[in-house]
Amino acid sequence: MNFKNTITAVLFFLTVLVAQSAYSQTNYANVKVDELSDAEILQMIKKAESIGYSEAQLQQMAAAQGMKADEVQKLKLRVEKIRKQGSGVQVETKPTSASREVSETTEGGAIDNEKKEKEEEVGPKIFGADLFKNGAITFEPNLRMATPKGYVIGPDDKLLIDLTGDNEASYNLQVSPDGVINLQFVGRIAVGGLTIDQAISKIKSSMSKTYPALRSGRTSLSINLGNIRSIKVTITGQAVKTGTYTLPSLATVYNALYSSGGPSQNGTFRNIQVVRNNKVVATIDVYDFLLKGIQQDNIRLQDQDVINIPVFEKRVEILGEIKQPAFFEIVRGETLQNLINYAGGFTTQAYTAKIKSFQNTDKERRITDISMPDFTTYNPKNGDKFVVEAILDRFENKVEIAGAVFRPGSYQLDKGLTLKSLIAKADGLTEDAFLNRGYIQRLNADNTQHLLSFDVAKIMAGTEGDINLQREDRITISSLFDLRDEYKVSIQGEVRAPGTFDYADNMKLEDVIQMAGGFKEGATPNRIEISRRIKNSDAMSASARTAEVFNVSVDEHLRIVDSTFILKPFDVISIRSSEGYQIQKQVKLEGEVLYPGTYTITQKNERISDLIKRAGGLTQTAYTDGASLKRPGAEKTNPGDKNAINNKEEEDKKFLSLKRVQESGVKDTVKAEVEQQLIQSDLVGIDLTRILKKPQSRYDLIVENGDVIRVPRQLQIVKVTGEVLNPNSIVYLPGRSFKQYINGAGGFTANALKNGAYIKYANGSVESARKFLFFNNYPKVKPGAEILVPKRANRERMTAQSWIGIGTAVASMAAIVVSLLR
Repeated sequence: MNFKNTITAVLFFLTVLVAQSAYSQTNYANVKVDELSDAEILQMIKKAESIGYSEAQLQQMAAAQGMKADEVQKLKLRVEKIRKQGSGVQVETKPTSASREVSETTEGGAIDNEKKEKEEEVGPKIFGADLFKNGAITFEPNLRMATPKGYVIGPDDKLLIDLTGDNEASYNLQVSPDGVINLQFVGRIAVGGLTIDQAISKIKSSMSKTYPALRSGRTSLSINLGNIRSIKVTITGQAVKTGTYTLPSLATVYNALYSSGGPSQNGTFRNIQVVRNNKVVATIDVYDFLLKGIQQDNIRLQDQDVINIPVFEKRVEILGEIKQPAFFEIVRGETLQNLINYAGGFTTQAYTAKIKSFQNTDKERRITDISMPDFTTYNPKNGDKFVVEAILDRFENKVEIAGAVFRPGSYQLDKGLTLKSLIAKADGLTEDAFLNRGYIQRLNADNTQHLLSFDVAKIMAGTEGDINLQREDRITISSLFDLRDEYKVSIQGEVRAPGTFDYADNMKLEDVIQMAGGFKEGATPNRIEISRRIKNSDAMSASARTAEVFNVSVDEHLRIVDSTFILKPFDVISIRSSEGYQIQKQVKLEGEVLYPGTYTITQKNERISDLIKRAGGLTQTAYTDGASLKRPGAEKTNPGDKNAINNKEEEDKKFLSLKRVQESGVKDTVKAEVEQQLIQSDLVGIDLTRILKKPQSRYDLIVENGDVIRVPRQLQIVKVTGEVLNPNSIVYLPGRSFKQYINGAGGFTANALKNGAYIKYANGSVESARKFLFFNNYPKVKPGAEILVPKRANRERMTAQSWIGIGTAVASMAAIVVSLLR
């Protein structure tokens, strides 16, 4: 296996070495990328691809051959730009035969028995090259149209001759190789080389001798083509696929060009020649079709026609802020303006005042700036490269004003425009304008920022000299509200909509109370407290005042009793509730009472026994030992009660503590969700039997709003859950022990924590097992109780690594002890 890897590595090294030796023939130490033309960059790309290099490897190899780092970065940008723009540069595979014959069916479908040539496009494309490669444009002739009047009849054409009128006859005659048809009762008629119109005239003249009614018009003659013959056309010159093509006789020049793939990289699109009988009978300019849709001189081909595609004479490139950057072919007499028109004109971001032209001279390159007036007179030369740059991202006559004016924004810099006149253009200052100071951000000659301040009031009054504005000046006039905190007042307590309101001058207490929706029913207007900020407190004094407090009284009609109180920003208003105002509080009685239902608490010290008495007492089937009290708390039953004490935070803390214990590795029987319910349990363990025996005792609890007292019937089962073999409910039998109920559920499991077992009674109280010496003392079981057996915590087994750690620690400790004893 190692020998195979070694051979692979050696072969890879030899491949890289050969590639480097082939590529290292060029020295890039002194190469300037800006001086390279796109053609030279393309040549580098093709050379790299020929030896299997990617663009990244091309850059690395150029750096290895001495190219500087900044030039490598420029090379990368040039290659990316050329790739992005697209190119018509093609890598072609020439046909192995001088001629290629392509047969086309009457439906116009082409069958090419050889592989299509591989093409690559790099950099800007040649304008028009995609025309004959686009599968959506086939230029197939329409074979279902009426026979053209100028169609020239040749061998293998079939003529459909129909006589109607006094004479009825139909003939389907094929033109012989010598151009003759043989018509019954008429004889041989030579039609080869004649157009349809000429053939109709000659055949009619010949048939008039046999059918005299043709002269009088009582018999009509109709001649049409019954079969389209094939013709052979040869394409020579700079075509993608030169050769001889078999086409329908209705084919035009564009049909043949499409079959051959159009002009190649060096072929012309402006001077394609149709040669017939050694004479040029038509010249095709493809740009007429591409730009105008005009197929001028797109004549119908004849057998043995030759289409010659010469080499282009003048091709130039235009790129940049132009709508269609590409290589364009220019013919004699065309100017730079024609080239711009061919490219679709300038983009909206184009700098049209001048265009840069890069030319190749006999010895070196040259750059020329062409002004707009010269666009119509400048004649491009072969190889010229025109670059249309973008306009500058700046304004020549813009100033900007922001802040406390009615119409902030950008404005035109007129000649002699001043600060005061600009403010007038912006419809003047707003009422909240800060008049003491404004500033102008101005650009220095080196484009650094310069700040120029001014007095707004004096400028507007004319007592201070006006300021002449310059290009790109930015004037800022602040608002009073921008320079101070947002003034607010707050109101809280017994109002219908407490909150924070915007401060206004001369704002009164009554206004804010009205904004807050007025008093609630339980509010007292006699003790309103307003707290105000202290601005000049003694920071060094331990008894320094932190706020100023005012007590104000108003009447029920929101009128100040003593005097009008004016508020200041950031005042906090507190509305208290009436001292004797109480909302109704209710308790619910369920189960075995004579009149169960909801009862309103009539006194603050009303107890459970009082409530049972108001309900008519208990029924005969009531089980007082199982009675329970559910107390969710006033904050749950009446969240708006101001006297409610919120215990939710404490419950949340308990639950989070439980989760932390569980995450640390301690596992218990009941899941976290069940334990959360136990933590948040609302049940209070009461002893109703003792309460009814000794009313008003400490066991007789005072009822609270939302309490639910349940008195069940005599309970008959005991529920056993947790780590027992068969958790279920067992019939209660007096005198039966805790352990017997466990055995009735199948006994403890192997993972049961026996000394952790506990019992939950029907009234909500809980009692756990107690340990006495080596024995478990289990609690007494009552009807309706639930026995829960927790799970023993899992213990992790000692791994070999743990034993090694312990052994190492012991050995280290022993070594320390020995060294100390010595």
